[in-house]
Amino acid sequence: MNRKELASRIDHTLLRPEAGEREIALFVEKAAPFGFATLCVPPCHVSFASRLLGSSKTLVSTVAGFPLGFHVPGVKLLEAKAAFDDGASEIDVVMNISRLKSGNARFVISEIGSIVRALPEAVIKVIIETHYLTGEEKLAALEAAVEAGADFVKTSTGFAPGGALASDVETLAIAAGGRILVKASGGIKTLNGALSMIQAGAARLGTSSGPAIIEEIKGRD
Repeated sequence: MNRKELASRIDHTLLRPEAGEREIALFVEKAAPFGFATLCVPPCHVSFASRLLGSSKTLVSTVAGFPLGFHVPGVKLLEAKAAFDDGASEIDVVMNISRLKSGNARFVISEIGSIVRALPEAVIKVIIETHYLTGEEKLAALEAAVEAGADFVKTSTGFAPGGALASDVETLAIAAGGRILVKASGGIKTLNGALSMIQAGAARLGTSSGPAIIEEIKGRD
């Protein structure tokens, strides 16, 4: 895999709560030349980042229900719609972890499905936060995302105590069987870490270390 191919699988991410417009602008300026799939920024900075990127092939992505997933469905839907209207092409939605762990997968299917139906042109990724789930719950969350019509199931927010594990990515990818793609996110900081997730079955990576990872692979080209 060359650097262009790897960059096209990365959502380069800046979701730190203290990041202001100046840092967002610098983030976009530095990241734009790399050819990442998307630049993931907080919802309040989506329109700003979209303007800065202009006609770039790199898209803007953002989050909804972030980072705990507690928002009631109507709020998540409103947040996702607003983000899309502001210029986000892809939206990473935190599922209601509490409902899933209570055995109510239908709730998750309904809340995610409402967003998928409302935004048919958007790529919807469901963050299931694997750190908090049992093996059985991870598979239940995957099936809920599939039934809801989402495009990706995503391992982590990056805000939980644990992030992506290659073993979880492999389990999800095998269970998905091509019905949905897998995004690994949380703790991916090196080229070896990125490649291990891709080898495990991740179609997309979320990381705040995108440029460093690409610079590392350039040294191997």
